[in-house]
Amino acid sequence: MNAPVLIGQILTAARLIGDDQLRIALHEQQRRQRPLGRLLVELGFVSDTALRDALAAHYGHTSVDLGDTLADPDALARVPRALAQRHRLLPLHYDHASQTLTIAAASADDIVAQDRLRAELGPQVRIALRLAADAELSRAIDRHYGQPATIDDIVHEIEQRDARSALLGPAATTDGNSIVRLVDAMLADAAARGASDLHFEPEACFLRIRQRVDGTLRQVRALHKSFWPELAVRLKVMAGLDIAESRCPQDGRISITLAGRPIDFRVATQPTLHGENIVLRVLDREKGIVPLDALGLTDGQRTTLDRILARPEGLTLVVGPTGSGKTTTLYSILNHLNVEAVNIMTLEDPVEYPLAQLRQTSVGEASRLDFADGVRALLRQDPDILLIGEIRDTDTARMALRAALTGHRVFSTLHANSAAGTLQRLVDIGLRADMLAGSLAGIIAQRLVRRLCPDCRSEAAASADACRLLGLSPATPPRIFHPVGCPACDFRGYRGRLAIMELVRIDPALDELIHEGASLGRLRAALRAGGHASLADDGIRRVLDGSTSLAELSRVIDLAAHADERGVAA
Repeated sequence: MNAPVLIGQILTAARLIGDDQLRIALHEQQRRQRPLGRLLVELGFVSDTALRDALAAHYGHTSVDLGDTLADPDALARVPRALAQRHRLLPLHYDHASQTLTIAAASADDIVAQDRLRAELGPQVRIALRLAADAELSRAIDRHYGQPATIDDIVHEIEQRDARSALLGPAATTDGNSIVRLVDAMLADAAARGASDLHFEPEACFLRIRQRVDGTLRQVRALHKSFWPELAVRLKVMAGLDIAESRCPQDGRISITLAGRPIDFRVATQPTLHGENIVLRVLDREKGIVPLDALGLTDGQRTTLDRILARPEGLTLVVGPTGSGKTTTLYSILNHLNVEAVNIMTLEDPVEYPLAQLRQTSVGEASRLDFADGVRALLRQDPDILLIGEIRDTDTARMALRAALTGHRVFSTLHANSAAGTLQRLVDIGLRADMLAGSLAGIIAQRLVRRLCPDCRSEAAASADACRLLGLSPATPPRIFHPVGCPACDFRGYRGRLAIMELVRIDPALDELIHEGASLGRLRAALRAGGHASLADDGIRRVLDGSTSLAELSRVIDLAAHADERGVAA
C-alpha cells in the first residue's frame, strides 16, 4: 500500500477528514505532485498538530511540539545544517551513555533521509525518531541553525559591489541577486519580530526603514539613498505593481512562505517629496486567528459574549479606533462560529486572512463593489451569518440593519470610542433610534495595550496619584509593575499586546433607552447601574494583575476623566 493511501486511511479512520476531502486532496496531489499530508494542511482539511499526532499514534512513535522544545547544541553540532534542511530533520538531544541521537522529522517512513543521517553519524549512533508538525519543523530548523546571511552581511555586499562599480565601471558588478536577498531578509526580519507594518521612507539623503511592533514605530535601519530605486522596483515587482508608475498611489499584495507558514504583505505606495513611500502591512495568518479562550476575557465577559453570540439574529458591532484589533476579534468570533451547519459570508476591504468554509469577498475599486451593494448581493446567497468589514456610511449601515431585521446574524466594525458612544455614532451616520431598538445584539469596544515583558518587569508600590487613577485608597497602595527592558524584549520593556474590552449585551432596558433616543450621559449611567465594566475598568484589571503598566494604559485611555466620572457617580 503506497504512502498517500495509507495516510488517507489513517486520517479517515481517526475521523479527522472525510472521504470527499481525501478524494479532493488525492486529485490535487496528482496535479501538483506534493506530499499528501502537506496538501491536506494547505487545503484546511486538517491541522498540522492533528496530522502529527495521528501519524505518531499509528506508527507507534512519540510526537513532539517544537514550539515548546529547545534543541541541544551538542545534537545540533552532529548534523550539518544542509543535511537538516534538505531532509527536514532537527536534532533534539544526544545521549552520550547510549549513543542515541533523538531527531524530529515530519515523516516516519523517509528511508532515504534516515540512511543519509546514519551515514553522517556512523554505525555506532542509534537514532530515536519523534514526529513533528511540518510547519513547526521548518521554523525550528531556521531558529536553531540561524539564518545563513544577516541583513548587515547583504548590505555590506551591496556596498562593496557599488564601490567596485564606481572604480572599475558597471562591468565589475557580479550579480543582481543582492537586492532580491536583501528584500527577502527584510520581510523575514519583520515577520520574525512580530511587526504589524514595515515602512520604507525615503528622505533627502537616506532611506529610513521602520517597523511597527506592538503598536509603536521604531527605526530599525537607515540606508544610503542609492539603495532605494532598486529596492522599490523589487517590492513593486513582488506586489504586481506598475514599476513605471511613481506619481500615483498603488496597492498590491505579496504572498510568501516564511519558516513553513504563509505570510501576506499588503503593499501601498504613496508619492512624497523625496520619492515613493512604501508601507507593507504584515498579515501572519497564524497570529491573525486567535481562539476566543486566548483573548483574556474574564468569566463574566465570556458569559456576556456567549449570550451575544447565542442570539439567532441581530447586529453585533466591534468598535474602536484604527489599529485597535477589531478585525482580529471578529475573525476569532467567526472562527468560533464556523461549523458545517451555517453559511458564513463576508465582505472585506480587502480579505486579510482566508478561512476555510467562509465565503469571503473583497470590495473596493478593483471589484467595482461597495459594502452596501455587496450586502444586497450576499442576501441572495442564503447566508446565516454576515460579516461586513466596516460600516462607513448611511447606505452600508441601513443594509446591515436590514440584514439583521430579516433574521441574520450580522457582524461589523465601526469607529467609535465606547459602547455608549456607538449608539450616538449610529444615529449620526443616519440611522433612526427606533430602528436600532430591537436590532442590536451587542457591542464590543476595545483597545490594544502593550504587554509587559515578564522577564524584566519591576514591581513597586503605587504612588498616591496612581492610586487615584486606579480608584483605590492610597492608604493601602497596591503593588504594580513597570517596564525595564532586556534582550528578550529588545530593550523595550514590553513584548506583545493584549486587548482590553467593554462588552455590552443589549437587553430590554437598554433597548427602551435606545428607542427613546436617550442622551450619552443617560446611556453611560444605565451601563454603570447594570454593572458593565468599562474599557478603563478592564484596563485597570490588567494593570493590577501585572499584564501591563499604568503608563501604557494611560497612553490609550483617559484615566483622569474616568476617575473624575467615578467621583461624580460616587
